[in-house]
Amino acid sequence: MEKVNINYAVKKLAKLAGVSVRTLHVYDKLGLLKPSVRTTARYRLYGEKELLRLQQILFYKELDFALKDIKSILDDPAFDLIKALESHKAALKSRKQRLDTLLKTINKTVDHLKNKNMQNFEELYEGMPREQAQAYRKEAVDKWGEATVARSEKALLELPKMDIEHLKADQKDITAQLRLLVGEDPQSDVVQLQIARHYANIRSFWGISDPTDLEAKQYKGLAELYVTDERYTSADGTPDPAFARFMHKAMCYFADHKLK
Repeated sequence: MEKVNINYAVKKLAKLAGVSVRTLHVYDKLGLLKPSVRTTARYRLYGEKELLRLQQILFYKELDFALKDIKSILDDPAFDLIKALESHKAALKSRKQRLDTLLKTINKTVDHLKNKNMQNFEELYEGMPREQAQAYRKEAVDKWGEATVARSEKALLELPKMDIEHLKADQKDITAQLRLLVGEDPQSDVVQLQIARHYANIRSFWGISDPTDLEAKQYKGLAELYVTDERYTSADGTPDPAFARFMHKAMCYFADHKLK
């Protein structure tokens, strides 16, 4: 079958993708999405390759990546479109589950406020984190010290519960993304971008707001737990040594090269 040439003018592509013409002009200026053809009349035309690239840009934007990071990922010669789509699928499934839970919580809350018929007020916080068991707290104190644990607890107690839920959902998303990258070089840009997200997420749980407090030693200490404590990398209770080694190498590289 003869291949059909696809040439979308900028206005048509903007309407198709649900973005503005100005956005496509900005992407062109940044080198993020160049048209396949620029006519003698200076019209921009986009082909199938550009449509697929725009799809990737919009997926990564939905997952809160910065435009410069998206460009770095898409311009990487090792970028694999199928792997990227599988990664987006896993991340969006995780986000959908979180949003479904929060929608149920909102519906229950609205129903209660209207009808005053909620029997258990704990239902207001379904899908949100509950206080850790004492055994886990003692273990954390033994590993990190009372001051570190107290700082983390104080920071989390001061956050709205919805913000904590967002942190936990982001943590699941990051883990899902990293599991899909296990076959990649732990030092590669695409892996280190996710490790940067992981580090930022961990800092939030630790209650660190001072940008000069990099916690490189502590982050490397956490990396060691990935290869010594199966709970840090098990999937549904099943140990995953390959993922543990991958995380250890990626986190140590990040600590040694980014947290100096």
